[in-house]
Amino acid sequence: MSEGKQLIAKYFPDFTEAQLNLLESYVNALLETNKVINLISRKNQEEVWVNHILHSLSIVKMVKFLPNQYVLDFGTGGGLPGIPLAIAFPETNFLLVDSIGKKVNAVEGIIQRIGLKNVKTKHTRVEDLSMKFDYAVSRAVTSLSTMNDWVKGKLKKGIGGDVPNGLIYIKGGDFDQELQDLKRPYRIWEMSEWFEPEFFETKKVVWIDL
Repeated sequence: MSEGKQLIAKYFPDFTEAQLNLLESYVNALLETNKVINLISRKNQEEVWVNHILHSLSIVKMVKFLPNQYVLDFGTGGGLPGIPLAIAFPETNFLLVDSIGKKVNAVEGIIQRIGLKNVKTKHTRVEDLSMKFDYAVSRAVTSLSTMNDWVKGKLKKGIGGDVPNGLIYIKGGDFDQELQDLKRPYRIWEMSEWFEPEFFETKKVVWIDL
């Protein structure tokens, strides 16, 4: 088993061999596509499994998406966190959105290449979407107040469970003031409680009730 797959299996022992293989296929396709269009930083490509795959899968540690739910990944860039999450939850539907058309085309090519069936892409701005989702996910693309404006009215109401419907945001550093200014219920998980690599010391997952 490759080092990358070993890393994921260590923290997600329930993942099947098929899921681990799909993640590896995604990483290979992402790195190959990244030679042509800049989807992730070329400076840390060596750390793609830690900085991008494990980072995205942190969401799996705090919420379990259900079959037939719809999850929006906006500002998806190279398909993160949407594609790793779609591999983790094969019966959940994911829509990956970005305002940069060439990135969306590149991600669509990756999805087709690895054969993911539960993911679709769309070149649009979040504000222009008409459908509603059970959850919205994103990695630090803008301020929380701006994200709140973008996602407003895009989420369904009344989904219960440990983590009700809302915005799930991966972010690093100190953003307590941003959260307080939002005046919305929220919860924070520290990634360092789940993952050992130093990269995760300041990384957090935030759930916000929108």
